[in-house]
Order: sequence, then C-alpha cells, then structure tokens
Amino acid sequence: MIEIEEKQLRKDLTTIVDDVLAVANLKKGDVFVLGCTTSEIVGGTIGKNSSQEVGRWVVETLCEILDPQGISLAVQGCEHINRALAVERAVAESKGFEIVSVKPALHAGGSCSIAAFEQFSDPVEVEHITAQAGIDIGDTSIGMHVKHVQVPVRPSIKELGGAHVTALRSRPKYIGGPRATY
Repeated sequence: MIEIEEKQLRKDLTTIVDDVLAVANLKKGDVFVLGCTTSEIVGGTIGKNSSQEVGRWVVETLCEILDPQGISLAVQGCEHINRALAVERAVAESKGFEIVSVKPALHAGGSCSIAAFEQFSDPVEVEHITAQAGIDIGDTSIGMHVKHVQVPVRPSIKELGGAHVTALRSRPKYIGGPRATY
C-alpha cells in the first residue's frame, strides 16, 4: 500500500482532467464518465483494497471541475453491478437513460460510486449511457460508455497514485468516400 496525500491527488487529477477537456471539446449538457478503482490508486489490487476516502476525493474533485461548466458526471460501478453508472436523476431523465434498481456498496459498485451517491443531489443508477469523454483510473474499461468514434487521449500524468490512467474523447464519424470533405 502507498500513502496518498489528498492535496497531491487532487492536483494530479485536476491536471489529468484539464488535459482531457483541452482536447475533448465538451459543451454544456455533455456527459463525462469516470471509471475508477481506488484500490489501485492506493497501491492495492482492484476490488480488494477500496478506499472510501480516496473515492470521495476523486468525485469531489471532478464535480468541482465539471459542474461549473455544465458537464454532467457519470460514475461507472464495478462488474458486480454490471458497470451500471451513478448519475443525477435529472441527467438520466433528460438523456433517456434507463434507471435500474441498485445502490452501490463498497464491494458492489465501489468507492467512487458510493461517493457519487453521497455527493449528487438526487442520484440514480443507470444501465447504459453515451458520454462524450471520460477518464479511466486503473484500467476499468470505460469504452462501452463513450460515444463512437472513440479517440484515446494521453494525459500528461499517466498514473494517479498507483493506478494507470487512460482517457477517451469522442468525435463525429467520418463518412463518405474519396469525394467527401471534412
């Protein structure tokens, strides 16, 4: 296990998210997905060393960045809840996301999902979403929730604590043939 300092985690996470937002061209009303294993942030094994404190720091930091821009956060749970996502009820209803009956727990959803439920004003879980961008802390596989066409983003910081970080943005599909212009 590694010692995680809240101030450094928040600073690094802010840099990572800023890197993604700089190229993602998100607008008000878009959705940003988070996949995260706090177990790996603290240097443990995914699903075995969850940290509710670190989950709270991650979700709070993301909300502090995204909320003022009108970008909605969706927090992916683990495979024990079929990667369902915590979102605000208003987002689920306005986007037509199907609400499902589950409440995240430490080992069935994860620390970040619990933190989202604690921080969101009216949280619900949804089965599937279409986000415009997102980050994946600990290789939890967010690709199923990001709009096609997905484009990898390489943040300047590659790890958050002990967890590998990847990111995705989306772009419109290129269609047509040799005469098409983009």
